[in-house]
Amino acid sequence: MANTLKLEIVTPEAKTYSEDVDMVTLPGAEGEMGIFPNHVPLMTQIVPGEIGVRKDGRDYFLAVGEGFAEITGTRVAILTDMAIKAENIDEAKAEEAKRRAEARLAEKLDDEQAAMVSASLAHSIAQLKVKRRHHG
Repeated sequence: MANTLKLEIVTPEAKTYSEDVDMVTLPGAEGEMGIFPNHVPLMTQIVPGEIGVRKDGRDYFLAVGEGFAEITGTRVAILTDMAIKAENIDEAKAEEAKRRAEARLAEKLDDEQAAMVSASLAHSIAQLKVKRRHHG
């Protein structure tokens, strides 16, 4: 068997992905990072963006929200507030959510409201980028 990583992606709703993969790319707080089998152990923050997965010579993509990734030589465990496969993203719905969030940010909001709306905007932008880049 080829040298692989066990990739698990968990959101508050469900385990959205659990498979053996060849490589994972993550949107880290300090930039995109590629993870191969036998990677040095690491705990890192992830930011809204794109997760790339290489499995059996094919590439797959997911939009992801904020969270954390725990990396070992054999496993990548991602805990995030959003993870959606590119083919499951509803572009019209994401575009509408983006417009609503931008309109809300123009209003007078307290810090907590502004943080929630900003997170919603980041989710929408991540979804739109992934959808348009890979299934647009």
